[in-house]
Amino acid sequence: MAPQRFHEQFDQIQRSMPDVPLAMGPDDSAEFMYEKGVVLVRDGEEAGIVEDTVRAHFTAAPDLDQDQVRRAGPRTNRSGITRIRVGDPGEGGREADRAVAQALRSVREREVRAGHRMAARNHVVHIAVNACPGDEPVPVPLSEPLNPAPAETAYAPDTAVGVLVVDTGLMKDYRSCGLLSHTGGDAQVQECDDRGILQQYVGHGTFIAGLVAAVAPNTDITVRGSLNDAGAILESEFGEKLFEAVDAGGWPDVLSLSAGTSNGRTDGLLGVENFMRELREQRTLLVAAAGNNGSATPFWPAAYADLPGWEDSVLSVGALRSDGEFGACFTNHGPWVRVYAPGERLTSALTGFETPVPYVYQHSTYDSCRYGFRYGCTCRHPRHTGVLSDETAAAKPDQVMFEGYAQWSGTSFATPVTAGMVAAHMTEHKETDPRAARRQLLAAHTGLAEVRGAHVPALRPPTWRPVPVVRLVPGS
Repeated sequence: MAPQRFHEQFDQIQRSMPDVPLAMGPDDSAEFMYEKGVVLVRDGEEAGIVEDTVRAHFTAAPDLDQDQVRRAGPRTNRSGITRIRVGDPGEGGREADRAVAQALRSVREREVRAGHRMAARNHVVHIAVNACPGDEPVPVPLSEPLNPAPAETAYAPDTAVGVLVVDTGLMKDYRSCGLLSHTGGDAQVQECDDRGILQQYVGHGTFIAGLVAAVAPNTDITVRGSLNDAGAILESEFGEKLFEAVDAGGWPDVLSLSAGTSNGRTDGLLGVENFMRELREQRTLLVAAAGNNGSATPFWPAAYADLPGWEDSVLSVGALRSDGEFGACFTNHGPWVRVYAPGERLTSALTGFETPVPYVYQHSTYDSCRYGFRYGCTCRHPRHTGVLSDETAAAKPDQVMFEGYAQWSGTSFATPVTAGMVAAHMTEHKETDPRAARRQLLAAHTGLAEVRGAHVPALRPPTWRPVPVVRLVPGS
């Protein structure tokens, strides 16, 4: 991960959450973001044990403030977690939070005796955790066809597959796009800033709904705007938002989620533990993005696909390169990723067609690929100058206009492509069980791709067309 890009993304999310001081973790590395001065624990008796243990540890340490240790959230909620304050969130910089680190260390012996984790950082869950410039959209002329192109399957309300997208909400004029005629849900809270400029990641949920609808027209799609803070949400709130999403319309056939976080562990997120247990008892299939860190570290909740008991209920998705032959440079990878699908330079609906909106690029393009790949990956495409680039740069940030379609890259978009293929399989084979459809789909499609030297299962929609990879000249 490029530290400068992580700092830019950190600044963007911190601006969207001005009342929540954030730090980078673990400790002083830039692997994830989390709330300063707070740890998450399970509510009930365990919360009291952790609170008392941390307070005793801080009392014995002259440089730690025991008076800071207190409950900082509701004692009970459906997510089964609560926040405990352990330090002053206003102290220190973004690089580390000593109070949080010491609080986690103080409960290690108790965790060993209990046989499970008892406290964790309150991570930021996000749709673009590494600030790759390729995760910003590019305008596409209305004359350019969608990719994947809309399948010819007819819509039948009695057999339509229910797909829930938990994301950033829908653009106000999305219904003017015929592709989204069977889509509903939450409107984007704020599309533009006070200058009328489209905000970062606004349109993300609309774009994803368009990909599902193109691959699987016989779907009823609901988009929930749970990630309206620049695509981010605190882990302590994430589980509640997931419960709210399924409560609003019932458990869907397929839940498409293009957000998550790493946490340096292999046992999941405390904030979604209750939701994931309930998911396991339902019939819903969670299709979750593997993340954009270019890392093999587990990314949650997608990595639940590799935990015993969740194999059937979670499908983790990585992204293929634009030609579909290899993994995209940004995608996470590893044995916990179950399938790969096209995720680079896809074309879908970003907005409707009624009100063109301007957009200013948030990040500048890399001069060289940060992953060392010698082709025109999304780190170098498209060429643009960003508003968060070098403050001393003379060039103004690029501004573009969006009206309808866009081209976008990210593991975010391989996820709805896969969700759509599951839904399309259900329609084609009259399968009513989405988890059975997942097994049948993976068994029937024997396609492979190469990711970091390994051959992995790959799903390529029949209406998707590969985009040529730009080869760079030696030495570039």
